[in-house]
Amino acid sequence: MSKSIGNRISQLRREKGITQEDMAERLGVTPQAVSKWENDISYPDILLLPKISKLLGVTVDELLSGESKKDTEFLPEGKRKNIDDMMFRIYVNSAAGDKVRVNLPMALVKMGLEMGMNMPQVSGNDALKEINFEQLIYMVESGLIGKLVEVESADGDTVEIVVE
Repeated sequence: MSKSIGNRISQLRREKGITQEDMAERLGVTPQAVSKWENDISYPDILLLPKISKLLGVTVDELLSGESKKDTEFLPEGKRKNIDDMMFRIYVNSAAGDKVRVNLPMALVKMGLEMGMNMPQVSGNDALKEINFEQLIYMVESGLIGKLVEVESADGDTVEIVVE
């Protein structure tokens, strides 16, 4: 039998070392409200779910379902999408606070690589220089989807490559 949302809130709160009083204060509710959630007497207001999730370090989906989403997944042949119908996403977050989002159809990425283009020329980010994009394409063709790469540079920049 799966845990209730109240059980999940209680467990996650304890794992984070947060008291009911601290949680209540951060969310702008009473400690009694938090206690009622954890004892399945009532449920949090739907507008509080994103705040609760952020505070507890999980997604809203994880909070509600109790199931964590895998960052990366291997799909068997029968469940794979055609690579030409997939998206290649690059997320760059600089230490200075800049955010760059690149969303390209996989077909375009594949064609660009076949023509000899490399991704640092497109994005201008040094953190991408060591990534073998041909290998990433091969992994996707073999059934791997989700977050394929996560890199943090010495400067504090982070880069994620996701295929969906």
